[in-house]
Amino acid sequence: MKSVTRSLRILEAVAQHQPVTVGELTKLFGLPKSTVQRTLVTLAEAGWLRANRKDTTRWEIGARVLAVRPAALQGSSLFAAAREPMVRLRDAVNETIHLSVPDALDGMVVVDRVDCDHPVRTFHTIGDISPLHATAVGHVVLAHLPRRDVEELITAGLERFSDTTPVDPAELRAELDRVRTDGYAVNRNQFRPGVCAMAAAILDEDGTPLAAVAISMPDSRFDEQHAPKWGHLVADTAAEITQRRLGA
Repeated sequence: MKSVTRSLRILEAVAQHQPVTVGELTKLFGLPKSTVQRTLVTLAEAGWLRANRKDTTRWEIGARVLAVRPAALQGSSLFAAAREPMVRLRDAVNETIHLSVPDALDGMVVVDRVDCDHPVRTFHTIGDISPLHATAVGHVVLAHLPRRDVEELITAGLERFSDTTPVDPAELRAELDRVRTDGYAVNRNQFRPGVCAMAAAILDEDGTPLAAVAISMPDSRFDEQHAPKWGHLVADTAAEITQRRLGA
């Protein structure tokens, strides 16, 4: 139990002081450097911590921490701004609506969901992680990131999940250009077979993508003719959440 308590305290310290080095944590807790390093690696392997992308000697919490207790989000500006527009979007299309946040370039983490009333519907568990290059929520985030980040993701390798997964770098770049033009992304079976989605990005004051809101549905209910209309609906919802969060 001592190791569990130590791990939780180190997790809390990282959250408070991030991005923080092993040396700083060692001084803070008075523990051997090897012990702190081992704990950090274990927490990172479990998905709770990650190395800072700009300085890999420093550690920070990952977005997955938000999945521990979704109710904790209720006091956040993102959750408060997103919930009502998500419910209205669900009522307008009667499909599952979900909110996801990026965990650096490692993936998108589902942090909230509003279900539809169809007996057959898509289901995203809070805390589910999906890849950026193979999802609508990932594409809208990538479309608003610096191009160097997109190239970093491409260099790391684009895993294929289905026949429609964009694994060719040129194809992915072209798709992101389309997202920038249209304001929303469409995913048809790119990650999970039989699952489609349309998504748009929620932005910070400087245009940084903080999250993405998506309409998700079974492929059997995906209607190509309705895609532009629903794409604009989800884009309008994302814009409203952005404005509400910024107090506009």
